[in-house]
Amino acid sequence: MRIGELADAAGTTAKTLRFYEDQGLIFSRRTSGNQRRYHRAMLRRVAFIRASQAAGIPLAVIGEVFTELGDHE
Repeated sequence: MRIGELADAAGTTAKTLRFYEDQGLIFSRRTSGNQRRYHRAMLRRVAFIRASQAAGIPLAVIGEVFTELGDHE
């Protein structure tokens, strides 16, 4: 998925996705033209991140959960 496609599907912005990626919460691969491409699994991650934030869980804790689960690309 392109960043705009993921943003639309997740109901968020590309800026937010880039922030999550900078924080190591989601991952992309780069095309030969240096464009981000996301696996569809990142949509579930973004949904988890947003639900966790809505429940008041800080991003640092969310990142720790992903690390503990070994859920990374």
